[in-house]
Amino acid sequence: MPLTVGTAGHIDHGKTWLVRALTGKDTDRLPEEQRRGISIDLGYAPLELPGGRLLSLIDVPGHERFVRTMVAGATGIDLFLLVLDAAEGARPQTLEHLAIVRLLGIEHGVVAVTKADAVDEETLELALDEARELVPEAEAVAVSAKTGAGLDELREALGRAADLVLQEHKLDDGPARLHVDRVFSLRGIGTVATGTLWSGRVGAGDVLRAEPAGRDVRVRSVQVHDRPVDRAEAGQRVALALPGVERSELRRGDVLIAPGSLRASYRLDVVLDELEPVADGDRLHVHHGTAAVQARVVRVGGEAQLRLAAPLVAARGDRVVLRGATTVGGGTVIDPAPIRHADPARFEAARRGETRIHAPVL
Repeated sequence: MPLTVGTAGHIDHGKTWLVRALTGKDTDRLPEEQRRGISIDLGYAPLELPGGRLLSLIDVPGHERFVRTMVAGATGIDLFLLVLDAAEGARPQTLEHLAIVRLLGIEHGVVAVTKADAVDEETLELALDEARELVPEAEAVAVSAKTGAGLDELREALGRAADLVLQEHKLDDGPARLHVDRVFSLRGIGTVATGTLWSGRVGAGDVLRAEPAGRDVRVRSVQVHDRPVDRAEAGQRVALALPGVERSELRRGDVLIAPGSLRASYRLDVVLDELEPVADGDRLHVHHGTAAVQARVVRVGGEAQLRLAAPLVAARGDRVVLRGATTVGGGTVIDPAPIRHADPARFEAARRGETRIHAPVL
């Protein structure tokens, strides 16, 4: 079963240097990233673990200005790699990234205490203690991307976390669904869309529906980590060549799905998970998949209807993250295309799975 691991953590705590040391790949591909020495966009690399298991790794930016990009990278991952600077300890983005990981329901991972070569033994032990207290369910491993110390131990810890995920993982044989996180053009190939395949399988010749545009696209070829494959499976990082599609016709936040499987909707009914109070009438950003849209919150007890400024394509059980100036909470989708309502009884029925899915009014 393919799995994806995502980094998390404060800016300058060494996420990208650690990824480079683990994978041999520099995920800072943009000239501005290389010039400024910080991650701005999502980066990707294959990560080989002991025994030959291959994980897909997503490296996210740590700066508070790019939390929206971090959420886009974190959705769809199976386990986390939280990075904590041995000298600085937990900082604001450490805590917000960890909160986002938890809101998305990502339960397993590892904490890497980085720059272990730059501190004395006592400081390093205090940092490891802080990591264990911060994320008691995860192993904490001291590492140095500069010297290579601890990298083998980190790979082994990630392997154990992956085993836990696989023990609990239910194979998703549902319709194909890929939330697009990058679109670009290649000479001789045309437009390429990439993302993590959330469910189903996709192969050359398949026809998918691009939402919310509502147009069919044909898959010419499929790659996983730059290698051609006949078919990609749920959990893999996938690149799809889409002939006849202009680069401007797709963007991050769009969804490629099996035709007829899901509908775009301007409303979502969710059960809330609040970090801060979310009031009726609040206007927040809803992050789902790789998309972020504004919404007004209509409260009904512990549930809410999110009335969206632009349509999203969701399924029952999906997680969303809610942000204002900071992350204020999240929610679990109980109806991905509800009628416009504010009826507590309907929310209760939706939670029990008794409501039918209504076609959205777009």
